Amino acid sequence: MTDVTGVNADVLHTLFRSEQGGHEQVVLCQDRASGLKAVIAIHSTAMGPALGGTRFYPYTSEQEAVADALNLSRGMSYKNAMAGLDHGGGKAVIIGDPEQIKSEELLLAYGRFVDSLGGRYVTACDVGTYVADMDVVARASRWVTGRSPENGGAGDSSVLTAYGVFQGMRASARHLWGEPTLRGRRVGVAGVGKVGHYLVEHLVSDGAEVVITDVREESVRRVLDRHPQVTAVADTATLIRTEGLDVYAPCALGGALNDATVPALTAKVVCGAANNQLAHPGVEKDLADRGILYAPDYVVNAGGVIQVADELHGFDFDRCKAKASEIFDTTLAIFARAKTDGIPPAAAADRIAEQRMAEAHGR
Repeated sequence: MTDVTGVNADVLHTLFRSEQGGHEQVVLCQDRASGLKAVIAIHSTAMGPALGGTRFYPYTSEQEAVADALNLSRGMSYKNAMAGLDHGGGKAVIIGDPEQIKSEELLLAYGRFVDSLGGRYVTACDVGTYVADMDVVARASRWVTGRSPENGGAGDSSVLTAYGVFQGMRASARHLWGEPTLRGRRVGVAGVGKVGHYLVEHLVSDGAEVVITDVREESVRRVLDRHPQVTAVADTATLIRTEGLDVYAPCALGGALNDATVPALTAKVVCGAANNQLAHPGVEKDLADRGILYAPDYVVNAGGVIQVADELHGFDFDRCKAKASEIFDTTLAIFARAKTDGIPPAAAADRIAEQRMAEAHGR
């Protein structure tokens, strides 16, 4: 079903009427000369200018791209609120295979669209975009973070993203097993690319037994060459069924926790870097019913956004790392709220974030 504009009606319902919506602004961007087709979604500016990365991905349809931008931008509002940042939530997606259509001309055209919003949206890296890309986008707009140190930026935000996930994992271990360490625990990491391979570094240093998988053989090989004690399995389906797995860390694309994977999980904790891990409402209850502790994704993976937000004020790595360390206490507070309210941790995190945004609206 579509409306008179040809836009999928489900997308319009999400934008204007559903509980998943409430977005302030959605911009459809097109530059025929470069082939750019992009969506910029601003969910909320209650806490400050919307901040969120640019995803470059070969979506199967424009409707899928719009829906992803809506979901991701809403998630950024909650992530930024829980991270204690003076930023609302936004996200952009560029439609297409970055390995085929990404060009300087396209990135500059995208930068001009970002700039046209006058600072309501600040962009950064995400899946399919990198520091070098943000350097190009920044030539057309000042509202860009995640740039290289040579261009006044903070560099790769994956470093602190992984560090924050590790803090969330330590908090999960403290809550469930009494000690804030993964020493002696078997941890499965699905996706060892931008963030996942840094997470493996922390886990190995902490004394964990690590099992990995990735669709890219070169990513797996990079980890195994550096850490021969790490083992690899063929795919995620094998990883989640690994005997004796204590923690599962989804670090690739979203939707990792769904009706098929949750019943198959052997782990007692899920804590990973991927965004939007819960495929649909109700999955968080399914996890709780199985006795699986879920560390909300947008809480534990906030290290990256903490870093890029700091770049706007003159980047200081030590200051960022100290703030990312607070993810440990934030995660513990969410588990405590979940227990007090008798709800899953994901719902507890949402309640805290929504309260913070409501208070910001009232200021």
